[in-house]
Amino acid sequence: MSDRSTPWKLVIHGGAGVIERHLLSAEQEGAIRAALDHALKTGAAILEAGGSALDAVEATARELEDDAHFNAGRGSVFTYQGTIEMDAAIMDGRNRNAGAVAGVTATRNPITLARTVMEQSPHVFLSREGADQFSRDHDLEQAPPEYFATPERRAALEDMRSQADYFDADLKYGTVGAVAVDSNGHVAAATSTGGLTGKRWARIGDTPLIGCGTYADDRAGAVSATGAGEFFIRATVAQEICARMRMLGEGVRTAADSVIADVGALGGTGGVIVVTSAGEAAFAFNTPGMYRGVASADGRRVAIYADE
Repeated sequence: MSDRSTPWKLVIHGGAGVIERHLLSAEQEGAIRAALDHALKTGAAILEAGGSALDAVEATARELEDDAHFNAGRGSVFTYQGTIEMDAAIMDGRNRNAGAVAGVTATRNPITLARTVMEQSPHVFLSREGADQFSRDHDLEQAPPEYFATPERRAALEDMRSQADYFDADLKYGTVGAVAVDSNGHVAAATSTGGLTGKRWARIGDTPLIGCGTYADDRAGAVSATGAGEFFIRATVAQEICARMRMLGEGVRTAADSVIADVGALGGTGGVIVVTSAGEAAFAFNTPGMYRGVASADGRRVAIYADE
């Protein structure tokens, strides 16, 4: 790599779906924008100081996990059985090292558990009781079920249980994610989620699946996805975007838009955030809104609705 410094950039999302102005009160909207900005500020401080993309995306995702407005960590949605099962993944574009967990029940910050799996185990992906045990074995902070639970999420479960099909009819995918490029041109991606309200049979979506909901490769860029996971899995969304940039030479926006169009053609909805190793960034989504934001040396900005 040349000695030329890459302009650092951080891009985040807090979920996509049926997010429209009439569905959010002014107070809710203000709180969500403030939470997104706070997360951006946290990660931007690391990158501004010359820190790594990997450290930045983990720290940013932790902030979003700790905020009950988002479906990850505290504020995760309930399964049909009334439990909380969280998934997360992280990937380092320098060497394509990755770590992922699924069905985690007690780790306060699943994204940190995913990084610990990447750095302190011979594996990429751990699940359920094993992931919980690995978390305890490595002294990560644990939390009781009531820490993660919120009245809003419990009410959403009860509403769903009253329906015939037990599916997330509101189509709000509250996954959180962060992608970044640091001043050395290295990229990283992090994604974390509580999954779908009312999910059953230990369902796992795209978030912890490397190449589907999360991917990073210095040869192209980093991607974090949010949406109807079953479709994002089938389209291998995150890796497909990177592959189009790397092998077809597509620009970041063209690649992101093309793959989201493919998801839409399959019948899926959602969105992605992308950053390239050259410092370019893009959002792409086919829903009315996506909680999102970007930070660079030029400042920070956040958005919610499609027309922003």
